[in-house]
Amino acid sequence: MAGAESPRQSDLATRTVSALVMLVVSGFALWAGGWAWLIFVLVIGIGVWFEWSALVLKMYPPGGRQTAWRYGGAVYCGIACAVLLALRDMPDGLFVVLMIVGAVIGTDIGAYLFGRTIGGPKIAPKISPSKTWAGLVGGMIGATLAIILISYIWHSGLCEVINPAPRMSGNRVMFDGPCSLDLAPISYLLPNSLMAGAILAVLAQVGDFFESWMKRKAGVKDSGKLLPGHGGLFDRVDGLLLVLVVIGNVILLGQVLDGL
Repeated sequence: MAGAESPRQSDLATRTVSALVMLVVSGFALWAGGWAWLIFVLVIGIGVWFEWSALVLKMYPPGGRQTAWRYGGAVYCGIACAVLLALRDMPDGLFVVLMIVGAVIGTDIGAYLFGRTIGGPKIAPKISPSKTWAGLVGGMIGATLAIILISYIWHSGLCEVINPAPRMSGNRVMFDGPCSLDLAPISYLLPNSLMAGAILAVLAQVGDFFESWMKRKAGVKDSGKLLPGHGGLFDRVDGLLLVLVVIGNVILLGQVLDGL
């Protein structure tokens, strides 16, 4: 019928609307902090664990291994949630969480663009046939660009709104109060962002592979159907979980050591 929407267009529209809703809800909770952020993180964490458990029930028969995997998932999701809550409560918590989440999103976008455009050898075709080495490089570049972009937007724009009295320290712009991080020149920011982007991208991809392995072993395509056009919650945060467990704890450990 003329003017009928194709399945591909319909799926794209569904994915777009769903992504916008997720962005608005998560963005509001992150900005508001406090109880809004606590409730949001707990709801997502519990939802991810339920999807994890559903996969485990299909991966292994009832018994010790199945139970161990379900408990392991509770610990894994619990640590990630605890890290998110602790990071948000840091003096620069909003900025730190934005950087981590933004880097993971940048990884996904970069990996998708490079993987589709360049293609090439697969990393682990038996686990995830679509993942390529070109996509991994694209993910590193995407994470790096996200870190640089968020850093400059935050410090040159948002920080001036929150604290309109920046001060100069050498060739750096310094902010006190909510924005106590400094804006380094690009010659300093780029190499550090490259290193951070590469590490975050690798961790995010490993987390993605881990969930892909679980889904393949369980014999399912998606971890759930809660998010129209996107699958389940676990599908959306698989890479972020490992990043939080590793990088988040490194940041928190650094805060503890600085306080000693």
